[in-house]
Amino acid sequence: MIKLLLDECVPQGIRASLTEFDTYTVTFMGWSGLKNGKLLETAILYDFEVFLTIDKNLQHQQNMHKHNITIVVFDVVRLELENILILLPKFKRVASTLEKHRIYIID
Repeated sequence: MIKLLLDECVPQGIRASLTEFDTYTVTFMGWSGLKNGKLLETAILYDFEVFLTIDKNLQHQQNMHKHNITIVVFDVVRLELENILILLPKFKRVASTLEKHRIYIID
């Protein structure tokens, strides 16, 4: 089972739709407020395999070669639960093929 971390900007309501993953939230882990680099380093220490976010800037801010984790960015126009739920089937289809040290955009 893939260990998945949801960024604090992702609506927590999608967690219920991710039962096939071992899913945690940044808030639940007590990591709210950590900057992206430190957050990714901490997630790796706790064996997270995938970090799911809607932060489109993350791909320009991080050197993925130094992070042994996969980042998935949901590209949504508006941060609403319905917009994110629409992208979940696509994410689930590709989840087992995702490679670490890479950023994937799901739109």
